[in-house]
Amino acid sequence: MQSKTRWSLASLGIEGEARAAALARSLSLTPLIARLLVQRGYDRIETARQFLNGGLECLHDPFLLKGMHEAVERIRLAKERGERVRIYGDYDADGVSSTTLMTYLFAKLELDFDYYIPHRTREGYGLNKAALQAAADAGFTLIVTVDTGISAVEEIAFAAELGVDVVVTDHHEPPHELPAAYAIVNPKQEDCTYPFKGLAGVGVAFKLATALLGEPPIAWTDVVALGTIADLMPLTDENRVLVRFGLEQLRQTDKPGFRALAEVAGIDMPAMLASNVAFGMAPRINAAGRLDHANLAVDLLTASNDEKAAAGALQLDALNRERQQIVDTIVEEAQTMWASKCLAAQEAGRPEPSVIVLAGEGWNPGVVGIVASKFIEKFYKPTLILGMDPGSGKCKGSARSIEGYDLHAALTACDAMLDHYGGHQAAAGMTLHRDQLAAFEEKLSQLADEWLTEEDWIPKTTVDLTCKMEDATLKVREQLAQLEPFGIGNSAPKLLLTGITLAERKTMGKENKHLKLSLSGQGKLLDAVSFGSGHLAERMSHGASIELVGELAVNEWNGQRKAQFMVNDLRIPHIQLFDKRREAGGESFRTLQALLKQPGLRQGILLVPDSAWQEAVEQNGELALPGEITLLTYTALIGQSVQGSNLILFGKPPSTEMLSDALTACQGLEAVYLLYGSSKEDGEFPTREQFGALYQQLRRECPIPEEGCNETLSLKLHRSSETIGLMLDVFKELEFIQSFDGMIILNSVTGKKELSHSQAYRKGQRTAESNALFSAPVKVLSDWITVQSTLGQQQPNEGAK
Repeated sequence: MQSKTRWSLASLGIEGEARAAALARSLSLTPLIARLLVQRGYDRIETARQFLNGGLECLHDPFLLKGMHEAVERIRLAKERGERVRIYGDYDADGVSSTTLMTYLFAKLELDFDYYIPHRTREGYGLNKAALQAAADAGFTLIVTVDTGISAVEEIAFAAELGVDVVVTDHHEPPHELPAAYAIVNPKQEDCTYPFKGLAGVGVAFKLATALLGEPPIAWTDVVALGTIADLMPLTDENRVLVRFGLEQLRQTDKPGFRALAEVAGIDMPAMLASNVAFGMAPRINAAGRLDHANLAVDLLTASNDEKAAAGALQLDALNRERQQIVDTIVEEAQTMWASKCLAAQEAGRPEPSVIVLAGEGWNPGVVGIVASKFIEKFYKPTLILGMDPGSGKCKGSARSIEGYDLHAALTACDAMLDHYGGHQAAAGMTLHRDQLAAFEEKLSQLADEWLTEEDWIPKTTVDLTCKMEDATLKVREQLAQLEPFGIGNSAPKLLLTGITLAERKTMGKENKHLKLSLSGQGKLLDAVSFGSGHLAERMSHGASIELVGELAVNEWNGQRKAQFMVNDLRIPHIQLFDKRREAGGESFRTLQALLKQPGLRQGILLVPDSAWQEAVEQNGELALPGEITLLTYTALIGQSVQGSNLILFGKPPSTEMLSDALTACQGLEAVYLLYGSSKEDGEFPTREQFGALYQQLRRECPIPEEGCNETLSLKLHRSSETIGLMLDVFKELEFIQSFDGMIILNSVTGKKELSHSQAYRKGQRTAESNALFSAPVKVLSDWITVQSTLGQQQPNEGAK
């Protein structure tokens, strides 16, 4: 069984191993943790110590940010003058977190303020002139943006005309022309010397708060953690410190909003991890801006009592469920649309598009990015999903990419077709008219064909370390926890687990979508779970050697804790053998029909002994062969080179030699299915004593009727009728007996005759040897098949097509 991704195993080299050993000695670390630190670039004692134990001392001076002095002075001036100040935020989780933190700050500073977040659908992203006009009309003279504003050149110029100053705090990529704001605080400004460029919008807001308060407001790091994790910012440098402090704040929070949010998400607050924020809290916060208004999320995070918070959390939870349903509907419609595109390309003799571009009327622009991500998971192609306005023809969408395809560069190359676009290598947004869609798709696909290699189309999994069963323990998992919090830039270590066999496998969950494995190795057992892999259960044979890539986790149940392996990918590096020899006689059509209905068995070879078997299969009206299953006899297959991941042996093979030649002809073989009958005498050849016993029986009884004699003698000598028939054929060939007038008569024998002189005897011996193999235990037969297949790969067939 092949892995679904290509595995890239990280290697330290001699120098790296030496540095890891030095770290382990100096910092009292286990070799495992030391090696992981070196792999992640923390190969010096001081940087490793800071990574593991860094605290407030690792936070950089906020005044190193260009524009911070001006921003602080303007906000203090607003307080002195009693000016009205408006916070202008964004509708995603980072924008909501930034807005929330700024409300904490301005309340503490006792400013006269409120906040404003534009409606995602009606107003769109960023500052807009109507909102600025409304602010000026309401008497606001200072606007402080959070997580937005760096590209608002026209809008900020308009604000200046209205007499409104704007302080921009943002973290997005600055454009070539910056707005003429009163102050801009963004670590990514070209001439900003701030040492860390990876702050989220809420991280920049936190630095402004630190500058205004004179110390880091640690109590607010909970919202910093939410925004940083949700916006997929790297959990390195000071982000790591802020998120670690934030998670600790969340574990003991008394804020009603966070407690209510955790409750509806089913999160155990004292055990809060970054993954709980990413997959439990952030989607619900984002749901507000996607389907309703982000104000709902800010109201929740700033709620002052439990009753209000509980109501707000339930509302966001309901919106999130609605969002999931909308996403499922769009995914289904988009997959149908993509299948139609691929079919049209096939019928026209063209390759399918290298970039997926799909636009649908009524698709909610707030969720199309999630749809694009799901397409990446399923098809692994750069994907753009757009919602189309049927009246104006305007298409607004989001894109997600794969490694090697720079979305921002691709959109820049299509600049003339677009009304608006922005983003980076992996994700982007754009607006264009539907009339441009065909040319847009063609250009994007052309760029993909130029930029990407054959290898780039296969998803890659980077493996940190190879480990054995002895490493998969609670103790090792607790050591790995030293590297938390995990996320972008500091992912949970991916381990390659080897040297194990599959003891048991079963499906679990709704509709049996998930896979649970019991693994055996080094005298120990380990449970493993692979979500969404239930369909693989029938493709895995008991006792198979298996390799898995994933993360070591802890499973807590009924007060017990034990290690568990969370599988990201797996492979079985040998040909698997599925033994169905004893299912309804093995070679029944019912067994074959059930096998062919398995979802994973859609491609391969159905191999039958001869043309009579082939005719029987072809004439069976109830048997439907899948389109990519090829029916062949041994003589038709041998000498060819045929691609087939599955080989079904329907009916006992004619001989070991023919089976060996057939295996040699199969390329890319992953699994062999045994569908033929076997009996306890298969492989047993009668001994000389048994031949002697039959001869003595014949001396006592001959002449005897030839009709039915096999069955009669079988009962008396306790051998099968087939074996008795073989022995009688040998006696006839050596002229010990003869058939005459329907009777078996004993001949007079002169001289000694060796049984091995009989051709029937020698043929029977060869058949018995084959039958012994074909009836052997699975392990014996599996090893033989693997050897024959390997030899076949080493010695290509001269007659190969």
